[in-house]
Amino acid sequence: MAKSLPYHHEAEQSVLGTIFLEPKQIVAVIDQLNHSDFFEQGHVLIYKAMIELHQEGLNIDYASVASKLEAQQNLTKAGGRKYLLALAEAVPSAAHLETYVDLVKDGSMKRQVIELASKILEMGYQGDMDANSYVSTAEEEIFALAQKRKTSAFTLLSQVMKEVKEKTERNRDKTGGITGLRTGFSNLDKLTAGLQPEELIILAARPSMGKSAFAMNLALNVAKRNKDGQAGVAIFSLEMSNEQLAARMLSSEANIENTKIKTGHLSSREWQFLEGGVQALSKLNIVFDDSAAVSVADIRAKCRKLAQEDRLDFVVIDYLQLIKGDDRSGNRQEEVAKISRSLKQMARELKIPILALSQLSREVEKREDKRPVLADLRESGSIEQDADIVMFLYRGDYYIHNPEAKTGEVELSIAKNRQGVAGIRLNYRFDTEFSRFTAQADREEEDAYKD
Repeated sequence: MAKSLPYHHEAEQSVLGTIFLEPKQIVAVIDQLNHSDFFEQGHVLIYKAMIELHQEGLNIDYASVASKLEAQQNLTKAGGRKYLLALAEAVPSAAHLETYVDLVKDGSMKRQVIELASKILEMGYQGDMDANSYVSTAEEEIFALAQKRKTSAFTLLSQVMKEVKEKTERNRDKTGGITGLRTGFSNLDKLTAGLQPEELIILAARPSMGKSAFAMNLALNVAKRNKDGQAGVAIFSLEMSNEQLAARMLSSEANIENTKIKTGHLSSREWQFLEGGVQALSKLNIVFDDSAAVSVADIRAKCRKLAQEDRLDFVVIDYLQLIKGDDRSGNRQEEVAKISRSLKQMARELKIPILALSQLSREVEKREDKRPVLADLRESGSIEQDADIVMFLYRGDYYIHNPEAKTGEVELSIAKNRQGVAGIRLNYRFDTEFSRFTAQADREEEDAYKD
């Protein structure tokens, strides 16, 4: 027995009939329904004629709609003049227009899901893509349809104000004015009030400035200092292996030099520190993925799964330019633009902050003052546009070749801060042997935290 597609016959009639009774209602309907949302061909043709009349500034009534349909040789297909007259009689109450519109949208959405499911089914039978790509594409298509459903009418200011007030009340009792995730760096927390949900944060620097180490410090601090040490952190490393990143974390946590962890030449006391560091880190909710050729779709799919399990609060991606782009695009700038936009959309969807590392243009090296600026972001100005926060790391002593003259001092400049103050430089010390960043204010905070 063949199954019929879902639709609401009476609701479609009532929407069109209400417009005949009260032509001004076309303004309310046109923003919510497209002609493709109607199922019956006659209703599609009638609604299209109504829209065209409205756009031409003409009155909508039985005569004008019939004339428009006749001119297009569609009057018979639409049911004729008698059917147009009968539509108004089919309306139970013009006051319930919103309900009729919702029913039409409901049927339309179900049909779109069925159509998409058929498309996904057909893609699977074709067999010209691997399983991971197939699942990622299916998830993308379904998410796009879900987002389309969420696109809605305007929200009243009163409703937005209510939500702002409720959020303010929730944040009132939070200590230190930190409303987002604590970074472990008090000076950075003061500027950002913590890493906020839905934010895309870009950390950019030239090679060997310590951006991967700083990102690992942030990841470790977020995991330790939020949700009683159980905040979920996902790290996608496209450049370094899981073992390399974990070794850096262990060096910082156990206070053992990186080189000693690599060689295994540790004293008996250092072995004790190592064991303590391993135990402490093993309790944290940090996961790694070092897949070399990963796309935004892959990252999104894996993060969605963690979010569904309530194990995701923060994402780190090292680094943005290594994310696999669209093979069909020959323009790398367009690819990077699409990647940065997708990461911002992902942050909004999952309601978490995302930290993406980025390379800088070589033009920095040609200047006398090698401190980076926004124009140095490599390959795409859209990174600057999509990001809520853009931070740059700069080590002045990197350009000093005398080892004894190196200070370990690092500047973290906040070049963009959509929700706060920008143009600020924060000073840190980078202990390269321990892959650890510290600031004077944070040393004091660390002592208090241990107490």
